[in-house]
Amino acid sequence: MMANLRLHFTLAALLTGTAAYAEPPKAAVFDFQLADQGMLGPTEADRARLAPLSGLFRSLLKDSGRYEIVSTDPVKEEVIKGSDLRRCNGCAEEYARKLGADVAITGEIQKVSNLILNINVYVKDLKSGKPEQAYSVDIRGNNDTSFDRGLRYLVKNNLPTP
Repeated sequence: MMANLRLHFTLAALLTGTAAYAEPPKAAVFDFQLADQGMLGPTEADRARLAPLSGLFRSLLKDSGRYEIVSTDPVKEEVIKGSDLRRCNGCAEEYARKLGADVAITGEIQKVSNLILNINVYVKDLKSGKPEQAYSVDIRGNNDTSFDRGLRYLVKNNLPTP
């Protein structure tokens, strides 16, 4: 009787422990894009900042354990040739599904002025059908340090754990 009871508790502990180690959802994290800046227009420095910022974002998400990051390279040319991911009527979701992702994550940099900027991130859970969630952080200063700190803050404090 005691052996059966021990076996029961051991199995219960194993089953409970397994749930805690469930695989994180697969996320297609697309490169940051520039929001329409109107008369300001993007500078070369603005464009040059996008790739490193996108790489940092993927690394921060991966290191947080929230997501398993899937490569977006197979659809990169389609994304470049297509319209803005924020205005393409769900194309980011289609791309993410092609990549086998559970989540589509897009981001854009909104430049109000050279002093005031926003990093905006949009997360769409493809399995649940829930509405897209938006997260944003305002930064001051159009420089690499501001973007680095802002993005780190956004991932650490604003993005939820799936």
